[in-house]
Amino acid sequence: MRFLNQIKSVALVGLIVLGCVARAHPVQAQETQVLTVAGGCFWCVESDFESVRGVTEAVSGYTGGSTKNPTYKSVTGGTTGHYEAVQIRFDPSKVSRRQLLQMFLRSVDPTDAGGQFCDRGDSYRTAIFVSNKAERALAQEVIAQAQAELGQKIVTPVLDSSRFYRAEDYHQDYYKGDSLVFTRFGPKRQAAAYKRYRQACGRDQRVRQLWGDAAPFAGGY
Repeated sequence: MRFLNQIKSVALVGLIVLGCVARAHPVQAQETQVLTVAGGCFWCVESDFESVRGVTEAVSGYTGGSTKNPTYKSVTGGTTGHYEAVQIRFDPSKVSRRQLLQMFLRSVDPTDAGGQFCDRGDSYRTAIFVSNKAERALAQEVIAQAQAELGQKIVTPVLDSSRFYRAEDYHQDYYKGDSLVFTRFGPKRQAAAYKRYRQACGRDQRVRQLWGDAAPFAGGY
């Protein structure tokens, strides 16, 4: 009986140790969350947020419309109702949804209802997509705080999430691609073409004008 009690004690200690280890090292796959936003050119939003610590991936795509399986041509043509959007996958133990929302609003022109920077039309409008009441309340709170800071009306809407369609492969990680593309500036590698586009579009200039030192991404181009 004494030997059996010793075995039970050892087993109990083992279970306690395993419990402590599990709490100290939670499974990361279960921790990952998703924030979907539209901020004009999805190349730029993807580039910005993949630089954030705690963001594991940013995927360019289309959401908010009614047409099934939209394409880049149909979305930018204004016939589908979709936004150019980005799904931001993140580890909430490293960066919070609130922080990402704060960064997002300060990386765009949320006062512009007609598009973003040089990109005009419905598909380039800003929006925040939410899946439940808690996410909606948080987004509205962050917008109200940003509006008070900016001193201008923010027109970025908070919309119910709908199906997200991944954009064509050539749009993913465009900002760091090495393929040769033909642009109005001549043939260039994707990464160089992206930088030239971003500069010409005036994205960072306008963001700095609005947000000043609070703009998190507007210093690198």
